[in-house]
Amino acid sequence: MTAAMRMRPARRSVMLGAGLAIGSGLAGIPLGGAAAPTEQEIVAAPRSFSLTGNAAAVTAGWGYADAFPPPTLRVKLGDTLRVRLINRLPEHTSIHWHGIRLPNAMDGVPYLTQPPVEPGAEFVYEFRPPDAGTFWYHPHCNSIEQIGRGLMGVLVVENPDDPPFDADIVCLYRDWRFDQAGNFTALSTDEGAGRAGTMGNFHTVNGVNAPVIDVPAGGLVRLRILNLDSARVITATLAEQPAWVIAIDGNPIAPVAFDQWQMGPAMRLDLALRAPDREGAIFTLVNTFLAEPLILASFRAAGPAKTGRSDGPPALPASPIPRPDLGNAEALPFSFSASSATALDPQDQLPDLSALQSALGTNEPVADFLCRPQRIFWAINQRPWPGQTGDRIPPPLATLTRGRTYIFELINTTPHTHPIHLHGHTFLVIESNKRTVMPYHTDTVLIHTKERVKIAFVADNPGDWMLHCHIIEHQDTGMMGYVRVA
Repeated sequence: MTAAMRMRPARRSVMLGAGLAIGSGLAGIPLGGAAAPTEQEIVAAPRSFSLTGNAAAVTAGWGYADAFPPPTLRVKLGDTLRVRLINRLPEHTSIHWHGIRLPNAMDGVPYLTQPPVEPGAEFVYEFRPPDAGTFWYHPHCNSIEQIGRGLMGVLVVENPDDPPFDADIVCLYRDWRFDQAGNFTALSTDEGAGRAGTMGNFHTVNGVNAPVIDVPAGGLVRLRILNLDSARVITATLAEQPAWVIAIDGNPIAPVAFDQWQMGPAMRLDLALRAPDREGAIFTLVNTFLAEPLILASFRAAGPAKTGRSDGPPALPASPIPRPDLGNAEALPFSFSASSATALDPQDQLPDLSALQSALGTNEPVADFLCRPQRIFWAINQRPWPGQTGDRIPPPLATLTRGRTYIFELINTTPHTHPIHLHGHTFLVIESNKRTVMPYHTDTVLIHTKERVKIAFVADNPGDWMLHCHIIEHQDTGMMGYVRVA
């Protein structure tokens, strides 16, 4: 693939944002509701996965169910979701609900928003998602190992006012690093962590290499595509199959014809399409962000063709995301760069942690306290996580006034691409120095080499919210911090 072809998704951003529907602001993010909560139990535990297609090759992973991926969690918009996490891992864990605007105490960042969930312990997450869409969940501690071994799942918030679809299909893409026997090889390397990430060698959709998925012939199909890999950027396209984009990272847009879309780790794309009428006809989901395009999944028309259809694109109701006041916004720069630090010794960098450990109810060794690595390659505003300030927890990168609009200028000074994720808020991508951007809502934006992207949002959700790269090795080797909304 040529460099020019790789730039096509940047041009596509003009079209995808052109039909954006911006909702009115929320008065707040409520917890609870009149309806009985949707209750789920999630057990994080060692699991045996069969991923290679070879029955003799079993992968000793970690997961939320005995198969990968776990069943998709679904909750109706307006209902409260209550999830009991039971930890049967040999180390502590948590759950972060990626893309959800929820109360800070439910955000799942150990030590910053909650105590870690120790082995044998439980924690109950309870919140009411204010937005419908495609989201996901994963741990936020020792992320290289825990996510790398399979701890992740999909959360779908269903809007009863969505148009009806004949099929609603989740396509969870991720890459794995293991040998022919299914044993994990190194989940992280210094070379990968200090560059574009350590790539896997086995591509899967829903835990299967190049699966064939049946769709109703002639039916209206919703494809929820999620790139949940720890490092790999993909460019998703549908070979010879017309489709419309109806949501980006869970956020509805006015439907627009789909060509291709570049997706960094943690990013999602909802497509609507009319399946072929002819039974047995096949179309494919392809990653073209490779030297040779790779088929990720195939879709086969099955059953008698559905009739009485409308060929127009279905539109989703807009989410009630607060509208930024760009005329009165405060601008703040955030530079994503390499770090001058090479390693951190927790015993040397942090003073006595006994008071904070006692307050959080943990006796963990200091070396594990902030879930941080010994290698440091990256920084935000020249400060690697957890920083070298001598404080127990680093100070925030910025303190924001609740209710005020902010414009963050995200500056990539590195030769690598970074998917930048902000917790607790949904922001508007408004400008780039390298591509024309028609505004669209998201929680994770892909910033290319030497690119400067401006995002805007209303800081309406109080608490401490992580800001980090979602290439997991970058996050865990310094490219992470937090902002405080007070």
